[in-house]
Amino acid sequence: MVPSLLMVPGTWRWMVGVAAVPAVIQFCIMLCLPESPRWLFMKDNKAKAIAILSKIYDVARLQDEIDHLSITEEEECQKRNDVKISDVFKSKEIRLAFLVGAGLQAFQQFTGINTVMYYSPTIVQMAGFSSNQLALLLSLVIAAMNAAGTVLGIYLIDHFGRKKLAISSLAGVIASLFILAGAFFGKSSGSSNELYGWIAVLGLALYIACFSPGMGPVPWTVNSEIYPEQYRGICGGMSATVNWISNLIVAQTFLSIAEAVGTGSTFLMLAGIAVLAVVFVIMYVPETMGLAFVEVEQIWKERAWGSSYNTESLLEQGNDK
Repeated sequence: MVPSLLMVPGTWRWMVGVAAVPAVIQFCIMLCLPESPRWLFMKDNKAKAIAILSKIYDVARLQDEIDHLSITEEEECQKRNDVKISDVFKSKEIRLAFLVGAGLQAFQQFTGINTVMYYSPTIVQMAGFSSNQLALLLSLVIAAMNAAGTVLGIYLIDHFGRKKLAISSLAGVIASLFILAGAFFGKSSGSSNELYGWIAVLGLALYIACFSPGMGPVPWTVNSEIYPEQYRGICGGMSATVNWISNLIVAQTFLSIAEAVGTGSTFLMLAGIAVLAVVFVIMYVPETMGLAFVEVEQIWKERAWGSSYNTESLLEQGNDK
């Protein structure tokens, strides 16, 4: 039987109540969030769009942004109205971009991040810490490390590069998952040594320290950069759907798999998926740091049709292939 803090009377009520606090804060803050200037231009509310832009840019830059939105407004509206989900798969270069974006989102979840975040108190108890208070305290420390690591990722992602950051993050994830697996294998061997429990906690902390600055923000950042303007909304939404479906699968199966094959073996499975993720990033994910959107589009056209071809004409001819 897998121990859980939810079995403690009153604990689940307290945890659900605490979860409501950030939701209320986010709701209040979002009431003050302005609409996108680009969206306001599309809805012919230019005065409000200019007012918002004036809060972001200085006078010298403001006019350039207004001119750019005015020039592209009509074309973008037409393109976005014409784009359908099926169009994503008809165009070879858009299909390649989406598979990379969706693949990153899937690997983010299947390497176990939300398993650690959702079940960290349970994992700590499975490692041998019977005290509910200690298990919850350690899980809160892990959550705080996740927040701190994400802030660090904001700095690293524009200094280290998306691809390098993802690979180095996954390398640390693999190492930490092996540590976790080793700790649980040691504990399952019948040893009563508390050292294995602390090794498991160390593995959890190392996992978060490696994951949060890299594979935490990288999939979302890359997905915001790899699609052409007219496909960005629909492809981003589809990739986010892949992320949450993957999250659902992992969250619903982790405890069952751990009970069936053992916690150590489960973490080894996650490590194997992380190895596949490294191969995926190396082979398919382009480095987008410092590139303009038009340069990223050219990358996909060259991957789809080859650099020796007239990519513009092939794009028109190949959308139905």
